[in-house]
Amino acid sequence: VCASCHDGTVQRAPHKDMIGLMTPESILAAMTSGVMQAQSATLGDDARRELAEYLAGRSLGQQPEAIPACDATVAFDALAPHLAANWGFDDNNRFIDAATAGLDGSLEQLAPVWAVSFAGANRVRSQPAFAGGLLFVGSHNGSVYALDQATGCRVWRYQAAAEVRTGIVVMPWSTAAQSTTLFFGDVLGNVYGVDARSGSELWRLRADDHPNATITGTPSLAEGTLYIPVSSLEVSLAVDPHYACCTFRGSVLAVDAATGERQWQSYTISEPPVPQKKNAVGVDMVGPSGAVIWNSPTIDRDRGLLYVGTGENMSSPATGTSDAIIAMELATGAIAWVFQATPNDAWNTACDTDTPQNCPEEDGPDFDFGAGTMLVASQAHGQLVIGGQKSGLVHALNPDTGKLVWQTRVGRGGIQGGVHFGMAAADGRLFVPISDMADGRSYPNPDRPGMHALNVDTGEIVWSTLHEDRCDGQAFCHPGISQAPTVIGDVVFAGAMDGMLRGYRVSDGAVVWSLDTTGEFATVAGTVTNGGSFGGASGPVAFGGRLLVSSGYGLYNHMPGNLLLALALPGTAAAGGE
Repeated sequence: VCASCHDGTVQRAPHKDMIGLMTPESILAAMTSGVMQAQSATLGDDARRELAEYLAGRSLGQQPEAIPACDATVAFDALAPHLAANWGFDDNNRFIDAATAGLDGSLEQLAPVWAVSFAGANRVRSQPAFAGGLLFVGSHNGSVYALDQATGCRVWRYQAAAEVRTGIVVMPWSTAAQSTTLFFGDVLGNVYGVDARSGSELWRLRADDHPNATITGTPSLAEGTLYIPVSSLEVSLAVDPHYACCTFRGSVLAVDAATGERQWQSYTISEPPVPQKKNAVGVDMVGPSGAVIWNSPTIDRDRGLLYVGTGENMSSPATGTSDAIIAMELATGAIAWVFQATPNDAWNTACDTDTPQNCPEEDGPDFDFGAGTMLVASQAHGQLVIGGQKSGLVHALNPDTGKLVWQTRVGRGGIQGGVHFGMAAADGRLFVPISDMADGRSYPNPDRPGMHALNVDTGEIVWSTLHEDRCDGQAFCHPGISQAPTVIGDVVFAGAMDGMLRGYRVSDGAVVWSLDTTGEFATVAGTVTNGGSFGGASGPVAFGGRLLVSSGYGLYNHMPGNLLLALALPGTAAAGGE
């Protein structure tokens, strides 16, 4: 019944592997009361349940609600202050001043005040947002929560169709009576507008008709328009030699934030894909494809532009817009300029398997711009657009022309090397986390896992704090940094793939504070949970005396975990003092 559409026959139908990212409860709901109700009408109740469990890979009823409800006195407070709306706070610099963070004092005394785990989760990848006295966060199981900032109890829960790995964006409000909206995307390519007070759905759309579209980068909000980066997981389907790879093109979709009405959609590859040749088993090899956008757009209001980084092409021919930083006009989506860092990069997962029939002739090197680009102030240049790449290189560009100003090699690079999900900047310095996880390939440059600081004007490396390998043979553990960092006051906070959260002094890179999140933490529900590798774009966030960290990354050979942890200094209001 399902394979007739979901094994690639119907273009708009998500592939079976994409449906497998959903929870069994979400799949069952789609068949019993949702969009697949008519298509599954010939199936009995037992067959629907068996199908939902088969597709999800786990049984129904294995994820009871893990976060207790608040009492009726806890609700959205429009008079409470809130943190800046977008993922990167301001120009994607990921800087929070000490007063806003409320973490003045000795970091040695920073300690956990509450922890939550999410039902059925082995990863925590959604960056929380602070607004209205509440904390908004998505989860692996597709739930989006409003939690009390003080205690971590649950005010409301909204159920999306699949995992929400994006951060939560908050629309600002000007009066206490005015409603406000939250925005986020899920791994099936859906984007949502949800009321922040009640959790009720205001609008929902699918960002792209392609069956393998996904939303990984957090949408960016500016002047009533939501700019949505659109990516794809089609790269993984290429491992099947009978799959016609590949047909997806990355894009940015602009919609009216109030209604979800589409305004424009700009593709990173202008020409639609067409069959190029047959692979060894006689299946079409289709292209050009790829140049997906994994990251949150940077908004440049003064120039009327946004900046995004793209990934590799997924099939031949390679294009001039893969592994690139692209500037688009905010009003129309027209491409203003393109800087391509690595030409001729076409790669998919078939290239590193024993079924390489769909591997493009370029065969890598898979040097995406997965990290969000940044618009950074520079004394020497006014402003620079800066992007970090999986190649281990950092590029600084003229924002008016896209011309290269400086370029610095910081890490070794690789398929799981270099810069992954973000960088941070403050006071003339750029803070670059490096992963450099082994990927089975050899490279001419040495591994440099850890945190590095660069001079924004010149690109010169000011300091490097390399991590020792403390994994001691532990599976899926690695000393590098994949998750996006955040500068909070004069400390750079970053979680690494060894489960350690570290604070690096801005001036010299000395580690002034650390916390091992792989140990046990008591949750607000009275259970025990633990973190794992830090991964994804859900970097540390601090506001009003509380530091929030997301630990656990049960994908791509990283340590699983299930921990959202709140920390505070003793004696502060956040820690229960006056």
